[in-house]
Amino acid sequence: MPSEDEARNLAPRNGAFWVYLSTVAAAGITLIATTLMHLTGHDFLVMGASFVVVAALLVLGELRPLMTAGSPDANGVSTSTAFVFALLIHWGLGVALLMQTVATILADAVRQKAPWRTAFNVGQYGVSFAGAWLALRLFGHNPTPHHPMSVDGAVLPAIALAALVYFIVNNGLVSQALALRNHSGLRNEFFNNWTYQVASTGALVGLAPIVVIVMERGPVLVPLLLLPLFAVYATAAMSLEREQQSLHDMLTGLPNRKLLFQHARGAIEDAAAEGRQVALCLLDLDRFKEINDTLGHQVGDTLLSLVGRRLASTVRPQDTVARLGGDEFAIVLEGIDDRQDALDLAELVRSALAAPFRTDGMSFEIEGSIGVAIYPEHGADFETLLQRADVAMYVAKDRNTGIEVYSSDTDRHSTMRLGMLAELRSALDNNELELHYQPKADLRTGDVVGVEALLRWRHAERGMVPPDEFIPLAEQTGLMRHITQFVVDEALHQLSVWWKSGLRVQAAVNVCARDLYDRDFAAFLRSRLDHHGVPARALMVEVTESVLMADPARAASTLLSLADLGVGVSLDDFGTGNSSLVHLTRLPDSEVKIDRSFVMRMDVHDDDAAIVRSIIELSTALGLRVVAEGVETRESWDRLAVYGCDAAQGWYLAKAMPADEVSRWLADFTRRAAAYSTLGPQERRSALA
Repeated sequence: MPSEDEARNLAPRNGAFWVYLSTVAAAGITLIATTLMHLTGHDFLVMGASFVVVAALLVLGELRPLMTAGSPDANGVSTSTAFVFALLIHWGLGVALLMQTVATILADAVRQKAPWRTAFNVGQYGVSFAGAWLALRLFGHNPTPHHPMSVDGAVLPAIALAALVYFIVNNGLVSQALALRNHSGLRNEFFNNWTYQVASTGALVGLAPIVVIVMERGPVLVPLLLLPLFAVYATAAMSLEREQQSLHDMLTGLPNRKLLFQHARGAIEDAAAEGRQVALCLLDLDRFKEINDTLGHQVGDTLLSLVGRRLASTVRPQDTVARLGGDEFAIVLEGIDDRQDALDLAELVRSALAAPFRTDGMSFEIEGSIGVAIYPEHGADFETLLQRADVAMYVAKDRNTGIEVYSSDTDRHSTMRLGMLAELRSALDNNELELHYQPKADLRTGDVVGVEALLRWRHAERGMVPPDEFIPLAEQTGLMRHITQFVVDEALHQLSVWWKSGLRVQAAVNVCARDLYDRDFAAFLRSRLDHHGVPARALMVEVTESVLMADPARAASTLLSLADLGVGVSLDDFGTGNSSLVHLTRLPDSEVKIDRSFVMRMDVHDDDAAIVRSIIELSTALGLRVVAEGVETRESWDRLAVYGCDAAQGWYLAKAMPADEVSRWLADFTRRAAAYSTLGPQERRSALA
């Protein structure tokens, strides 16, 4: 991003601005030239060493402005004003304008300001100090090197008026220039940062009479003014450091959320004026927690610092990279023309992360998920863009796509989904939710060994709503707890009916991350088992691999409690996540379910068949029962039996059915099993299937 000074050097295409700038510069320079004509070499001899010392301090003050926290000007506040004003009230306008002009030209040259800016600055100060001099003349004061004005109580009103005139004229001239340049109002520019301008200018001109008093005592005492100035500079430096700390992340040195908001707000204002777009990218590192947990926070912090540096070096100069906390970063992309520009830059960032990070002799490969929200398409303010970039980022993480642009269709907080959430609450109260049960059978004997309870929503208008449309929404709210309670109670009630009628099947219920990380979950299951009079072994809890691996320590605590209770644990969707075998061997899983995506492609893809066979062999070696989901053909059924899979479920055996239908199916299956009890295992399995 170009600095404020560099941006100001860009010449605006505004005729009125140039007419005004030329007029002020010409008027000021004419005043300066006219005034300097009255100065002679003898004047400088009269002023002597005091002038030399004050002039040196004046130039130093202009070259080294005072940088304070909260300053609206990136160039800071020039302390030279105090010394120029002191020269004005002690030795007159000519001496003051001479030194102000010299200091301004030197400072602008050092800062590489455009010549037209220097001309305006010189003219502006010339007119402003001339106005202050006229205020002194109104009180009858006309100081010169030969007739200097002393400071006492009688001249303070004149000095106060001169200071007021200087402030109003100087601020007015600059404000008019800004109004013409920015196409804004003079009043808005004049009163912009009003409090800060009054305080800083008032403090500096208030110091001028003290400078005069010291000058009158002799040049030897003038350097004593350096002591309070040093104190002011030191205090300002400390405040600036505190501001720096408050606006930047201590670990990476990147802007924090507060500074990001300021930059984003400015970028949005500029984009609105220029008719362009701004993109906000939210980046979350994938599986960073594993590094922290395995190698410690010190390595994690070092890695975050390296990531911050790489991100900052990857984006364009006008873009802003910030760390929001943890392993989450944000990037404001300014001046983009369309969505593709944002996606190209986001892809560049993600590609930069792909190169290995090396620290302490170790190499790390990191990936990130990026959500993108664009102004004005997805929001008109920073808060909205941040919220929607967050939504897109989680979609990218869930879908494993790397980069996603915000879409209201995937926003859990969109109007449609909020409406669905309200309807889901009503569905719980109005008994619109129900459980269907899909049987699973032993591949060796063909016997039914259990059922999986699957939640369904029978909507009055939409019909049967698939669970993947409402479960993710419920998982983000407290409503999921009530849904889990409903599922557990409904399944246990049905188990109670079956066990009392002699059908000793096991029912599996799916639980989410909220359930698994709830310390009271095992106690809840115990109370509901007791309430329905169902033995713990009749219930199995299914957890997905991704939920289990997200926080293995917390998951293990709950699963161990379930194992102590006697409830079975099944690891669902195995093979689709990033399981650690170390974690897997330490968790009390009693069953592993091979994801249907592998099973359904097993007959046509050798790679998938190899994966299925490997999972079966691995799980068997670990002493785990293996269940295959999605078995839809006789060929798959027989192949799984050959591979040594323990059980299977899918449409080849039976689809998911409501409780009354599955009860009849189980009763009929039991009768057939009794009729084929004299057959061998293979013939019996074939007959039942």
